[in-house]
Amino acid sequence: MFIRSLSILVVLFFSISQAVAGDVCENAQARYNEMKSTLPSDEGLIIVTLYKYNFCPKQVTIKKDSTVRFVNVDKRTSHSVWLKEDGKEESDRFFPEEFWDIKFEFIGNFPYLCGPHWEQKGMVGSVTVE
Repeated sequence: MFIRSLSILVVLFFSISQAVAGDVCENAQARYNEMKSTLPSDEGLIIVTLYKYNFCPKQVTIKKDSTVRFVNVDKRTSHSVWLKEDGKEESDRFFPEEFWDIKFEFIGNFPYLCGPHWEQKGMVGSVTVE
C-alpha cells in the first residue's frame, strides 16, 4: 500500500511539474510574440526563449549549420548562455528584450546552461544537431 501511494505521489508530482513548465513556456511564447516586432527578423532561426529561469523549449533538435537565437523575454532578469561542457566561453549577459545567436556547425549534443542561474535555479538545456 505504501509503495502504491508513493507511486501515485511521484506520478502526481511529475504531472504537476510538467504542467507548470508548460505554463511557463506558454507564457514565454506569448511574451516573445508581444516583442517580436521590435527584434530583427527571426526567419530561418530556431528560437529559444529565456523566461522565469527556464529555457523554452529546454531541448531542441536542429540541422547542422542552423542558428539558434536565445531571446530573453523576462521583464527584469539578465541571463547568459554557456556551452560549458563544449569548452566555449560564456556569452555576455543579455537583458530583457535582448538576444544572443549561435550557429551550430558540428553534429552532436550540446548541453548549455545559464551562467548565473544553473546551479541554484536549474536553468539548463541542450541542442542536438543532426
